[in-house]
Amino acid sequence: MLHMQAVTKVYRTALVETHALRSLDLHVREGEFVAVTGPSGSGKTTFLNIAGLLEDFTSGTYLLDGEDVSKLGDDARSRLRNRKIGFIFQSFNLIPDLNLFDNVDVPLRYRGMSAAERRQRIEEALTKVGLGSRMKHYPTELSGGQQQRAAIARALAGSPRLLLADEPTGNLDSQMARGVMELLEEINAAGTTIVMVTHDPELAARAQRNVHIVDGMASDISVERSLLRAREMAGAPAASP
Repeated sequence: MLHMQAVTKVYRTALVETHALRSLDLHVREGEFVAVTGPSGSGKTTFLNIAGLLEDFTSGTYLLDGEDVSKLGDDARSRLRNRKIGFIFQSFNLIPDLNLFDNVDVPLRYRGMSAAERRQRIEEALTKVGLGSRMKHYPTELSGGQQQRAAIARALAGSPRLLLADEPTGNLDSQMARGVMELLEEINAAGTTIVMVTHDPELAARAQRNVHIVDGMASDISVERSLLRAREMAGAPAASP
């Protein structure tokens, strides 16, 4: 589904060269739910922007659904992003002057769908996240948790193969965060691949796999823990994590 090999991202100015990603390797299989963790400034946001085709990378290989995105022009990348990727942001990114129906409709208009198909997708998506009765409400009339559910509906309406979530519970209290996480788990169980950046270790532990990014390099915590358990069960001394 998502395969990055030796992906490097360097930001350059006249005086400074900053390595945001350093030969990052990451493979996400179709249908997985992967949590990405790491300290501030570790490269998580850069990784997510590259994964979502919002940003170029300096070197390496990135295959999305078997397609080498480095060989695509801007228009082709935009079409691929619109067709296969959904985004959920910490700040919801809803348009305050539009009601929920129209907020979900905005990205669908770029797909060239008929009004009837868009309406069906919008109603199904909002119903799925529990907002079917609030389609004509505006974002300011909703709680934070409801706004995030609306943002999830906007992503789902496009039937994405890959859902990228950037701190989706960061602006919510613990009860709302649990509700959003349960919704993401339901979406994943229905077959959508999810990659979620989070600072919350409790939420990260609920994902199928946890990848940790530090200094622009990724390590698979789930694999490391499995190896440690295997060593312990075999009676071998455990290496330091």
